[in-house]
Amino acid sequence: MKPSESLKIDAFSMRVSSIDDVELDRLHALSLSVNWPHRAEDWQFLRDVGEGFVVLDEIGRVLGSAMWFRHGAEFATVGMVITSPRLQALGAAQWLMKRVFDKVAGRDLRLNATRAARRLYLSLDFQSEKTVYQCQGIARMQTMAGPADIRGDVRTLDAKDIPAAIALDAAGFGVRRAALIERLFAHSAGYGLFKGDRLNAFALCRPFGRGHVVGPVVAESDADAVAIVRPHVADHSGSFLRIDTHMDNGEFAAFLSHSGMPVFDTVLTMSMGKRLSDFAVGGATTPMTFALASQTLG
Repeated sequence: MKPSESLKIDAFSMRVSSIDDVELDRLHALSLSVNWPHRAEDWQFLRDVGEGFVVLDEIGRVLGSAMWFRHGAEFATVGMVITSPRLQALGAAQWLMKRVFDKVAGRDLRLNATRAARRLYLSLDFQSEKTVYQCQGIARMQTMAGPADIRGDVRTLDAKDIPAAIALDAAGFGVRRAALIERLFAHSAGYGLFKGDRLNAFALCRPFGRGHVVGPVVAESDADAVAIVRPHVADHSGSFLRIDTHMDNGEFAAFLSHSGMPVFDTVLTMSMGKRLSDFAVGGATTPMTFALASQTLG
């Protein structure tokens, strides 16, 4: 049954509108209301690469949002699901998610849940996967594993490297995200690790929130991941830098902590349909996603 376009809740009614029809400053105010760092520019990027809707009250105030990002015919990520705690308790978040399900029917889904939202997603049959460690702080250079340890050549990326990055991201993430990677290249600075003419690892960095975010980072080993993130740390030394990663130990995790980006918070990757392990290709040198594009995008 198709979800209703409006919901009577408590003493007022909510109605749905496309997220593209709402002014950016109102979306920015919504994320500020729940202490999320997204700027108006970050909202615009998400609108450019995804779809979504907002819920409005009778006088047009934005009370909530939800977005989804399709990658092919069988997979989507879900994010920017925002409602106030009071509305969550009254069932508004479930109503939002049921509308999302109607838009992405038949797809495997993945999202990253805050602590406050985990009970909601469990009630909707999402399965817990891996913890995401939100690492952030004032970036600083440090002396671990210097450039002499790099196995290959690290150099800046440009448009000709996009096809190789798309293929590498697909191997690490499990799903081909060509349109997203192309758009990220347009908004990011990038470094790649090349062995001969072959791209073996890459890391993108773009403005986000309080400063910059590094991601996605795709590599075959901790050492390779460190090699391509290190230049971004150098570029932004003394300023705010963030990386969202599933890695909680090993050389890469230690590198982030020593570079001024300790763990600040955690979220939980959850799935409906195929689990993360179902997307794995396997093999000793399989690329891995060391850092997400963002918590919203995966």
